Amino acid sequence: MADVAKPTKVGVEQAHEVPIHRIRITLTSKNVTNLEKVCTDLVRGAKEKELKVKGPVRLPTKVLRITTRKSPCGEGTKTWDRFEMRIHKRLIDLHSPVEVVKQITSVSIEPGVEVEVTINDL
Repeated sequence: MADVAKPTKVGVEQAHEVPIHRIRITLTSKNVTNLEKVCTDLVRGAKEKELKVKGPVRLPTKVLRITTRKSPCGEGTKTWDRFEMRIHKRLIDLHSPVEVVKQITSVSIEPGVEVEVTINDL
């Protein structure tokens, strides 16, 4: 069998392929309600643009604890204060062009939520 070139239509241009990237959005916050609100906004925006979305993946909460003495001088009864800070983290994976991600991440981000975007080629 000989290789036969398929005929193309005259006047029809080939559409320029936009490169699809694997984009990971990492969200961290001390406040769970603000974090979940940002996650739902990002996922909703991606689904409106009909992108492939995975997540939000809820990673384990980091609990940072500090135990200190209440007394400044060290005298008296041994009473202690316990301070705790919880850090929550979410991952969202998208498969889309970079320009679309710029539009999605332009949504209003709640105060106290840190957003990190990493882009990889497929």
